[in-house]
Amino acid sequence: MISRRDMLKTGAAAAAALSAPRLAFAQEAPFAPKPGPWRDFAVTTRLDLTASGKAQAWIPLPSVREEEWIKTGKNDWKTNATLAEVVRDPKYGAELLHVAFKEGEVAPYVEVRSSFALRDRAEDLAAKGIVPALGDADRKLYLEATELMPTDGIVKETAEKAAAGKTSDIDKARAIYEWVVANTFRDAKTRGCGTGDVASMLRTGNLGGKCADLNALYVALVRSAGIPARDIYGLRVAPSKFGYKSLGAGSEVVTKAQHCRAEVWLDGYGWVATDPADVRKVVLEEPPGNNTVDNPKVVAARQVLFGAWEGNWLGYNVAHDVVLPGSKHKVGFLMYPQAEVAGALLDCLDPDTFKYSIKSAEITA
Repeated sequence: MISRRDMLKTGAAAAAALSAPRLAFAQEAPFAPKPGPWRDFAVTTRLDLTASGKAQAWIPLPSVREEEWIKTGKNDWKTNATLAEVVRDPKYGAELLHVAFKEGEVAPYVEVRSSFALRDRAEDLAAKGIVPALGDADRKLYLEATELMPTDGIVKETAEKAAAGKTSDIDKARAIYEWVVANTFRDAKTRGCGTGDVASMLRTGNLGGKCADLNALYVALVRSAGIPARDIYGLRVAPSKFGYKSLGAGSEVVTKAQHCRAEVWLDGYGWVATDPADVRKVVLEEPPGNNTVDNPKVVAARQVLFGAWEGNWLGYNVAHDVVLPGSKHKVGFLMYPQAEVAGALLDCLDPDTFKYSIKSAEITA
């Protein structure tokens, strides 16, 4: 797989260049991610709790290991917790640091530093290759429904309409991608990245939300069409080198830069990058904002984000319905730090009760 993709990276670049508008945006390079040099990063997450009872916390760690575009490094931490251990979710392999504090600890804190390397990715979708088949266990896992992403009923009906007339997996996956881009919208009022409640979105007809909503909708629709797919929950860690203000981190402080992306498994290609939610983000947020779908930056993003994405984003994990170790609580996905005080799960999006910061730094020699 590796040698094949190395050989194809030139073809992927050419395909992306041909499909993107022949237009430089304010003297910036056209949006054409392609595999190239690796970039080293470190993310530091600091959590401070105001405890009025026994407290514990969970910090997501980079646990996506795809040697084509992400390499994980070391995790180091400092804390006044009495317990600090790396725990691995048995179903999805998501890793997290679980810390527990003694009751009465005056100022519970934990600071975690994770290192990793990233690069752009792009698949040459015009050239099917020899890729080992997805294993039976993974195929089953990435086709199954989750609590918020059913694959029957209205979800399956919608997928059949979106992919009507398409016969191959790649054509179905692309048609569903185009359907999501055309029929959803990014809702600035949505808290955080959204909840990913796919059935509710379709039943109500309100197809607005943010990345965890729109990309979950895509994944659920693709799965219901019989094609393995998965969400990857992560964090933007650097600005876009292609000049997209909406598709990169605005500063070293990335506390609110969480972003969910998606992948679809296509036989002969392997895991293929997709991100319909970011197309809608470009529509709404790319300066000057409220862009039309024929805006050159929107057109370029729409063409490129089926098959490629930029390597300025860290993928934490692909987990759903995660039971927090040592707790009775469960979260739909693990993208934010989580904490519990006196048995009550804190609202990770409420800065008044749950204070944390995340900083990103690019490591250069």
